[in-house]
Formats: sequence, C-alpha cells, structure tokens
Amino acid sequence: MSQHRVFGLSRRQVVRGLLATAAFGATAKLSGCTSSATQGTASAEGEPLTVGFIYVGPKDDYGYNQAHAEGAAAVAKKFSWMKLVEEANVPETTAVAESMRSMIDIDAAKVLFPTSFGYFDPHILKLAEEYPDVQFFHAGGLYQEGKTPKNVGSYFGYIDEAQYVAGVVAALTSKTGKLGFVGAKPIPQVLRNINSFTLGARSAKPNVTTQVVFTGNWAEPIKEAEATNSMADQGIDVVTCHVDSPKVVMETAEKRGIFSSGYHADQTALAPKGYLTGAEWDWSNIYSKIVEDVYAGKTLMDGGIDHILRGGLKEGFCKLSPYGPAVSADTKTKADAVKAQFMDGSMVIYKGEIKDNKGNVVIAANETLKQQDPKLEQMNYLVEGVIGSIGS
Repeated sequence: MSQHRVFGLSRRQVVRGLLATAAFGATAKLSGCTSSATQGTASAEGEPLTVGFIYVGPKDDYGYNQAHAEGAAAVAKKFSWMKLVEEANVPETTAVAESMRSMIDIDAAKVLFPTSFGYFDPHILKLAEEYPDVQFFHAGGLYQEGKTPKNVGSYFGYIDEAQYVAGVVAALTSKTGKLGFVGAKPIPQVLRNINSFTLGARSAKPNVTTQVVFTGNWAEPIKEAEATNSMADQGIDVVTCHVDSPKVVMETAEKRGIFSSGYHADQTALAPKGYLTGAEWDWSNIYSKIVEDVYAGKTLMDGGIDHILRGGLKEGFCKLSPYGPAVSADTKTKADAVKAQFMDGSMVIYKGEIKDNKGNVVIAANETLKQQDPKLEQMNYLVEGVIGSIGS
C-alpha cells in the first residue's frame, strides 16, 4: 500500500483535487500524504532539501523497490536537512508523471529519483523539459550525451559482479550442474546479469548450464512460480532471478527443496535452508553522494554532478548476501577469492574470446570490455552455456 493513500484515495487523486481547488493555491500542502523519514530542519547552510522517490511496487517486496526504499531511508536518516517524500505502487504510465509533478509543485522537490526502468521514456524526459531546474536521476543506462536533457542523470551499479560471484557459489553447490534464471525482460541489464551469473558458474565448472525463462514483465508472480516449478521438474537445482520481487521464486524453490540465489535485497528469511547467497544493491552510498552534492550546490546542468554514475563491489554500489547453511567452507573460500579480485580491480568479466549461445563470437580473443564500456550497456545476446533465447 502506498504511503500516499488517504481514505482509499491515491496521492495522485488527492493532488488533482487540491490543484482543482484554487483556494489552496500553489503553496498547498498535502497533510498526511507526504511520507517523510525525516522532516528536515533548516541547517546553517540553507533551507531543507526536498527529495522525492517513486517506486513501481511496494516498499516491502523483498526486492527492487525495497532495496531503493532502504537506500532512501538511510540517506534521509543520515542528513537532518533532507526532507524525504515517497510514493509506492506507481505504474509505468502517465501516473508517474502525475506523481513527479505533484512532488515538484506541491512538495517543492528539487531532486527526484523515479526508480523504475519504464519511467524514463517518455515520462522523465517530458517532465525534465518542463522543469529545467529540477534534477531527475534515473536508475538505468539510458543517458545519451546531446540527446537527453541536461537535468537528467543516470545511475546504476555493476551488480553483475555480485552475480558472477553468486554464479561461482551456485555451480560449486549444484549437484546436477543445471542452474535456472527467471528474468523479467531481455533488456541489457537483465541479459548482463544472466550472462555474468553463467560466466561465473562456468569459471568454476565449465559444463554448467543456465536455463533462462523470461516472464515478460517485472511483477508476474504466477509466471514466476510456474517457471521455478518447471525448472525444478527439469532437474535444475539452483535458481536465481531478475524480477522486481524475488519473493515468489525464493519461496517456490524452498518448497521444492532446491537451492536459490537472491537478487536486489537479502532474501535469507524466505528460504532459510536453500538460500546460498545473493546479489544485493546498496543504494545508500550513491544516494548519499548525489544528495550531498546537490545540497552543496552542484548540479547536472553545470557539470558538477556526472550524468552517468556507476560503481560495483569495490565502490559499495552492491554487495553479496551472507552465505547460507548449504554453502561449504571450500566454496566460501573460492567465492571470497573471486570477490577479492573485484575489490582490487583485477577481475574483468567480459574478456575474449566469448561466444553467444548460437556459436557467434561476441567478444573477440584480443578484446577486453571493462565495466564502464558502453558496449556492455547495449548487450543483446546470451552467452554460451545459457539455454534459451531473447524473448523466450
């Protein structure tokens, strides 16, 4: 339930009513509809900074939205001068445009974090043109120099580093050599996680395979359960995923008595026996950096804040979930050694020669693609060892 619902009405419905009532004017305040982890008091440096966060699902989904909400809460707790406004369960439609507009017009937000992939085009792009003094930060890799408005920034993490390590753990724990991956959509970020997980697994056991199933959307609990059950029926004994909430996949795997590897947040509580580890976001670091920079007067528009912000395990943008009881001491040692290589910068995942699962060379023998290489953010293939196809 969105924290912006009042007497059964959504924040957007209430805001429309307020805007239609001239008596409230442009300074109207929506009492009871603004979720504030901290109300923010004026500091010696200036007025409070209002920052808005918008989530496509609930804030307690054990997944994507929860990870962002935890990051937002952490940064609001850290800075007394920050006022946090949030809205959950906002679909990737004109509804998000209404939410952003109300946060700007009603709450006087100067910084917005609309966190879902589908919010970007056309909604963020249109609002950015309309509000050139507001800074919009989008979780994804879509910023294009010269095309995207200057007040739009892109942030994301190299969470595929954590997926690579999780793949090592999965391969070394699997008894069948068959892994499974439930993905939402075959966009570059999802493909990169599937491929990195598989490359990590095959670095430990070269003959391991990963069966992939795409559900078609970020939240499809019935399809996610069906895919996980089908994988268990096929002898796959470790499943992971890239969907908004891994809850259904983790719980279904646990019921079927197979292992699971998490994503977005820590799902240990959902699968206490079979949970191996997981690739988690730690958004608090990047949110703290961006908000502090804005408060200090830096902007995307003047180049004070980079339009593309990225980081991995080393930079603290992501992390590994604690190892579960099924992970052996030897597996922990080997996985920790791989993680250490990411932390010291010596590990490169996409180093040729790498073929796709159709036999085509996608990274040449003499080619090395480091994490910041734009080619990785345009990934449109599945690597050798993945069973399935884009769009399946």
